[in-house]
Order: sequence, then C-alpha cells, then structure tokens
Amino acid sequence: MNNNQNEILDDKKYNKLIVALSVIIPVAVAILFGVKIPNVEPLSFLPPIYASINGLTALVLIVAVIQIKKGHRANHEKLMKLAILLSVSFLLMYIAYHMTSDSTKFGGEGTIKYLYYFILLTHIVLSIIVIPFVLITYVRAITNNIEKHKKIAKITFPLWLYVAVTGVIVYIMISPYYV
Repeated sequence: MNNNQNEILDDKKYNKLIVALSVIIPVAVAILFGVKIPNVEPLSFLPPIYASINGLTALVLIVAVIQIKKGHRANHEKLMKLAILLSVSFLLMYIAYHMTSDSTKFGGEGTIKYLYYFILLTHIVLSIIVIPFVLITYVRAITNNIEKHKKIAKITFPLWLYVAVTGVIVYIMISPYYV
C-alpha cells in the first residue's frame, strides 16, 4: 500500500469520530445550557477562570505557531495538546456555570450593545465551526499527514485564535453586569 492509500485509510478511520464529535459537542452544550441543577450553589466564580483559560489558550496557540516556525516540532505538539486540553477545560467550566447560574444580560446600550452582540454571535458561531477544523488538524498531525496538516492549520489557527480572544472580550464586556 502506498502513502496515498494509507492517508485515505487514516482519514476514513477518523472521519466518523470527527463528524460525531462535531455534532455531539454543540448539541450537548445547547441542551446542557438549558438544564439547571436544582438546589446547587451557583458557580459564580467560574467566569473569570474560564475567561482566563481562553486568554491562555490564545497565548498557547501563538507560542505553538512560533515554535513550529522555528522547527521545534516536539514543543509545538505539546503546546497544541495543551491548547486542546485548555479548550476542553473551558467548555466543561462554561457548561457547569450555566447549569448552576442564570445567564447574565448585557446592560450596555447604543453602539457598544451592537458591538457586544456582534462579537458574541461571531464567537458562538465560530466556536461551533472550529470544532471539526481542530479535530481534522489534530488527526492529520497524529497520522503524520504533515502537508495536509499545514494546509488546514492555516485555516484552523486564525479561527481558533479568534474564538479564544473573543471569549475574553465577551467576558470583559459583560463582567460589569454579573450579579
């Protein structure tokens, strides 16, 4: 079997998992977002923590790109695994917060309100869109399909970075309105 056939087998092996996770994660988040755990103290301390995790994710992504450009593949791999772990940690805390607390309404008015909702909407939409990109990029790395990995990473990186940075911006903009 040649390399091209191996790549096709590797892609097919992971495609079902990528599709499943790309659907299950946003659907589960949407469902859990509406579930409130009764008689539990609100986890109101979590938003600054998960916003900080988003900020750290952005920094890790930038350093990971710098590392690979310098040819430090092992460092790049470790940093990318850390970025995935941070994103999963963010998601778990985000869900826990919303399962124990009411959503906070943005209190700004005028132009800042429209800016906030634009950032929030693009953050949410791209946080869903980036899931398969991250998974495909990761699979191409672990299956050593480096050329295809590089190609999709050029799309994944700015999407993921935008989601991480706008997560921090959304938190900063809404934090004055937390009860």
